[in-house]
Amino acid sequence: MKYQTNLIFDLPQTGDNANRILKKCDVIKPNFAEFYGEHLLREKDLNIPNLSEIQVLRHYTNMSAKNFGVENGPYPLGSCTMKYNPKVNENMANLPGFRNTHPLQPTETVQGNLTLLYNLEQQLNDIFGMDHFTFQPSAGAHGELTGIMMIKAYHEANEDFERTVMLIPDSAHGTNPASAAMAEFEIREIKSNADGLVDVEDLKQKIDDKIAGIMLTNPNTLGLFEKEVKEITGLIHEAGGLCYYDGANANAILMQTRPGDMGFDVVHLNVHKTFGTPHGGGGPGAGPVGIKKILEPFLPKPVIKKLDADQTKFILDYDRPQSIGKVRAFTGSFSVCVKTYAYILAYGKQGLAEVSEAAVANARYLLERVRDSYHVPYQEPAMHEFIITAAWQKEKYGIITTDIAKRLIDYGYHPPTVYFPLIVQEAMMFEPTDTETLEGLEGLADALNAIAKEATENPDLLKNAPHNMSITRPDETKAARNPILKV
Repeated sequence: MKYQTNLIFDLPQTGDNANRILKKCDVIKPNFAEFYGEHLLREKDLNIPNLSEIQVLRHYTNMSAKNFGVENGPYPLGSCTMKYNPKVNENMANLPGFRNTHPLQPTETVQGNLTLLYNLEQQLNDIFGMDHFTFQPSAGAHGELTGIMMIKAYHEANEDFERTVMLIPDSAHGTNPASAAMAEFEIREIKSNADGLVDVEDLKQKIDDKIAGIMLTNPNTLGLFEKEVKEITGLIHEAGGLCYYDGANANAILMQTRPGDMGFDVVHLNVHKTFGTPHGGGGPGAGPVGIKKILEPFLPKPVIKKLDADQTKFILDYDRPQSIGKVRAFTGSFSVCVKTYAYILAYGKQGLAEVSEAAVANARYLLERVRDSYHVPYQEPAMHEFIITAAWQKEKYGIITTDIAKRLIDYGYHPPTVYFPLIVQEAMMFEPTDTETLEGLEGLADALNAIAKEATENPDLLKNAPHNMSITRPDETKAARNPILKV
């Protein structure tokens, strides 16, 4: 069934029968001009659609049916980890003692909240090999900026003002160079080798006394684990720089290895990816940042501080002269931290290890199921996500990645991330996540293999897909550059 896609403002107006609340007022109207001034009064009526309640209800119900999420089926966006979020975590965040507190309350009245944050910090320290965490950043990219600002503050505190260069691999998340640039670093790109990993020889040539540090994603955005990671961090430290770990893909390494043990000084986490809180528009978000002890003076303030050995009284410490300052109001998105805490407690050490094992197993299984139908650019063992391309289909039949992604919608699946990383032509990036079922993986693999066969037998079927949507092939460039945001 194809639902109408008009804006609510475009629906037929039903007149007098529609808006009971907009009937003419039958009481004496106040003199608003006298209260507010003539210049503040509206010159025309509000642009409110004159619709009945049932029309409004049906409109938004039908529109909501167009949404696709993990509750509908596999959502294999690579590098975004669209996993199932346990609903019990929402219940925990909604407990009255958490829900009804306010960040401006005196600290003695929110000791339970501070205890939770303190305990969560200790857990994350253990899991990722760090010494301290801040929960202020709003999301992953915000966490990147926070971590890079602390690295900059560290060098400036040591009067090392010439360290103005940040090394970033060409396979990095796009936010890495953006975050470094916002912190006023010069970006120096490191090439990938033929295996899709950091080219260590190229790295050596890019290191000099201007290096402030390196930002490294591991596993990288190709879904590959950096085998030379210890050598990489060793080279940076030897040159006087610090090492930043992009933890967006941490769900691949939980309880298997730790960034701190790899030689990293800073790590940010996307807790919506790793610890099951809502992603993106389902926010709010949180991007906790962990650091080694050498960066502790520069943490955003306030910092949660324990006042007694029994851990029964905590304060928020604002007296931090070397702090980079606040990066967000108060201590960040507390409700997201509650969900993260609940997730860790529910899974425990063994359960978190199984999360990473399932994420890797699911990705490798899906890759093997479609390997013969698509070009696989790298042969290193995949971790939690993998890259395939439309290179064969493009060369032989003129089918591009967009065509395959659009056709996948007809089969009832959300498309993967496309055309990323930028270093791979016609890339499709799949991440099935740890929470996907075997049935979901099998169905997605069958659909991808069927589409590959269709490309050889009926290419036009793909070029005009999707066929069962109300909107098929919009001008996406025009939609992005000239969006209709109001009427």
